[in-house]
Amino acid sequence: MSETSKISPSAVWIRRWLVLMGLMVYAMILIGGATRLTDSGLSITEWNPVSGALPPLSEHAWQVEFAKYRETSEYQLVNKGMSLAEFQQIFWWEWGHRFFGRMIGLVAVLGLVVFAVRKWLTPRLTGQIVVLIALGGLQGAIGWWMVASGIGETTRVDVAPYRLMTHFMLALLIIAYIAWLWLSLGDKLRPRVSSQTKAVAVILLVAIFLQMAAGALVAGLDAGRSYNDWPLMAGEFVPSHYIEQGLGIRSLFEGRAATQFNHRILAYLIWAGSLTAAWVYRKSALKNAFFILAGLVSLQALWGIMTLVHAAPMNLALIHQGIGVIVTLAAVRLVWLSRGPSDYREPARVS
Repeated sequence: MSETSKISPSAVWIRRWLVLMGLMVYAMILIGGATRLTDSGLSITEWNPVSGALPPLSEHAWQVEFAKYRETSEYQLVNKGMSLAEFQQIFWWEWGHRFFGRMIGLVAVLGLVVFAVRKWLTPRLTGQIVVLIALGGLQGAIGWWMVASGIGETTRVDVAPYRLMTHFMLALLIIAYIAWLWLSLGDKLRPRVSSQTKAVAVILLVAIFLQMAAGALVAGLDAGRSYNDWPLMAGEFVPSHYIEQGLGIRSLFEGRAATQFNHRILAYLIWAGSLTAAWVYRKSALKNAFFILAGLVSLQALWGIMTLVHAAPMNLALIHQGIGVIVTLAAVRLVWLSRGPSDYREPARVS
């Protein structure tokens, strides 16, 4: 049976738009990861939502942008003597990241306008799409808040790790929300399951979100390029510098040893939990969803180990990040399936 024969034409087109939005956000996450790994994030020192959509178009304009970058601590302490051509390489990464974000916002707003004109939206769905657009706007503001931590009167040569984590986690929330809306507009029947099954699904999703946040801290601190032995860390199970002198409890968020150790331990717990859940629920109505999640978690864990022992090169690190997003979406799907029958209703009039 075809997709159009199962659900209304309006829902088909809205779901296609949501797929486009999801793919764009997924690409944006990977572009953001590449921007971080190439140390390009501080190359644009101002936030101009409108005029910033155009890159420098003349030699003079390039010199102006380069002069602004030369005032940053990153240039003074890390990249002093960089040529204009080298600056342009990192500038294009950051400019492309911001420009693609603008394109996502444009596609989101155009979708809302078209669907409203066609009268395809219920009040509830209108509100959900407005929330999605608002989250995108907030993400842009948080992106600048993140970049601002590394420019101006500061000695930082990177963005603050906790701000990077916030920026990444909001992106993850946005793509998870898109997936939830897409699932809710489909016609897939959700089985009735026990409250225990629902709780297990939610626990796995929360743990995966926490793990993704922990991974963002590792990335922000470049902690994946330290302690590159496995399964121990510099020959120790718990690294002796877990709590760093001068950081104290802040080591949990700012220490390379602590953040990497926490990321490892969470990975082991999620790996064991997903495999256990797949076995326990192997005969349940959600067995396929549990098996898929366990398989993806296993792939992510093994890829993470390989990325670690190779000191997190860009290609392996980006794939690790990309798989992590897919694992999160599999967990979102599991939770959605465990919620029982959908309460979505089609609008009365479809044109």
